[in-house]
Amino acid sequence: MKVGPEVQLEQGKVAGSGVTRILASLQGNPRFRWLLVSNLFFFGGAWTQTLILAWIVYETTGSEFLLALFTAVRLAPLLLGPFGGVLSDRFNRVYLLIVACLWALVGVSCVAVMTSLGYAPYWLLLLGGLAIGLAQSPSQPARAGLVLDLVGRENLSNANALNAMAMNMTQVVGPALGGAMISTFGGPTALWISTAWYAISLLAVWPLRSMPASRVAHQESPWQMVSSGFRMVLSSRLTLAVLLVTVFANILVWPVYQAFVPVFAVDILHLDAAGLGWLLTCGGIGGLVGSLIIASLGDFRFKGALFVFGTGVWGFLWSMFALSQSVPLSFALMGGIGLMSAAFGVLQTTLLLMTTEPAVQGRALGMQELAIGIMPISSLVLGAIAQTVGIVPTTFVSAMLLALLMLAMAIRVPELVRYSGNEAA
Repeated sequence: MKVGPEVQLEQGKVAGSGVTRILASLQGNPRFRWLLVSNLFFFGGAWTQTLILAWIVYETTGSEFLLALFTAVRLAPLLLGPFGGVLSDRFNRVYLLIVACLWALVGVSCVAVMTSLGYAPYWLLLLGGLAIGLAQSPSQPARAGLVLDLVGRENLSNANALNAMAMNMTQVVGPALGGAMISTFGGPTALWISTAWYAISLLAVWPLRSMPASRVAHQESPWQMVSSGFRMVLSSRLTLAVLLVTVFANILVWPVYQAFVPVFAVDILHLDAAGLGWLLTCGGIGGLVGSLIIASLGDFRFKGALFVFGTGVWGFLWSMFALSQSVPLSFALMGGIGLMSAAFGVLQTTLLLMTTEPAVQGRALGMQELAIGIMPISSLVLGAIAQTVGIVPTTFVSAMLLALLMLAMAIRVPELVRYSGNEAA
C-alpha cells in the first residue's frame, strides 16, 4: 500500500512517553488531525440526535417495543456494510466521507424543519433515525480504512484509540448537551444545533480531497467483490474470531445501550432528560479514559488478550448495572462500562485490519458493519422479551451470556488471546 510523506515520517514504533506517546499518530500528520476533527463533529451530531429522537419516541409513545423499533430502523443501514466495504475498496475514501456529511446535513435538516413546524409523528421520527444511519453506517468502512491509509500499521492501535477518544468525547458532550437542550429549549432546537455539527465535519474533511487515492483496480462486479471478500476474510481463523466477538457483543449488549438506557433512566432510576444525558456522559467519560490508556500503550503486545477479556468484563459490568437501583452506583457502573467498552471498540477494528490483506480491508470492515447490523434484529427481540419479562432480567441474562462467551472464546481460540499484531498480516 502506497503512503504519503506524512505516513513515512510516522512509520516505526511509537516512541517516547507521556503526551508524546499518546499523541504519536497526530505528530507531523495534519491529514489525520483533520480526519479526527471531522469524526469528532460527525459522531457528535449522530450521538446527540439519536438521544434526542429516542427521548421523543419514548416520551410520545411510552412503549419499549416502539423505542426498540426506532433503534432497529436507525441501525438498519448497518446491513449495507458489505457494499460499503466494496465502495471503500473501489473508490476514493475521502469523497465517500464528503457524501456522507452532505447526506446527514440535508436529511436531518428536513426532519428538524418538520419538527419545528410541530409535525413530528412516529413515522417521521423513524425517518430521522434512518437518515442518521444511512449517513453513518455505509461510510464507516471508508472512515476506518482511511485511518490506516494515513498513519500506517504500527501506529494503528494508537490512531484507533485516538479516534475512539474523539467518539467518546461526543458521548460525553453530545448526550449531556442533548438532554440539557431538550429540558431547556425542546427537541426541535436541539435537533438544529446538533445538525450544524455535520457542517463542521464537512469543512474538516474537505482539505483531504488532495490526498492521493491508494485503491487497487478491480475488474470484478460489486457482487463478485462482496463474494470474494467474504471468502478471503473468513478463511482466516483469527479474523473470523474477531468478527464473532463483534457478533456476540452486538446481539447481547449493544442493543441495551442503544435502546434501553432511557428505560432504565426513567423507570428504574427515575431520572429526567438531563439525568439521562449525564448517565450516558458517565459512559462517555469511561470510554474516553479507556481509549486514553490504550493510546498510551502504543504498539503493545497483548492486543488479543485485552480484546477478549476486556469485552468479557464489559458484559459483566452491564449485568451489575441491570441489578442496580441506586443512582450513584448506576452512574459509577456506567463509567466502568464505558472504560471496558474501549477494549472492545478500539481493538475490534485494529485486529480486523491487522489480520486481513490490504486489498480486502475495506470489505473486512464492511463485514464488521454487517456483524454490527445484527443489532436491529436483536433490539427487536430483546425489546419483545423486555416487554414480557421486564428490562432488568432481560439485560442481566444477556450481559452475563456475553461474559461467558468471552471465556469460551479464550479457551477455544487461544491464538487470538496471544495475538500481538507485530507479525505481518
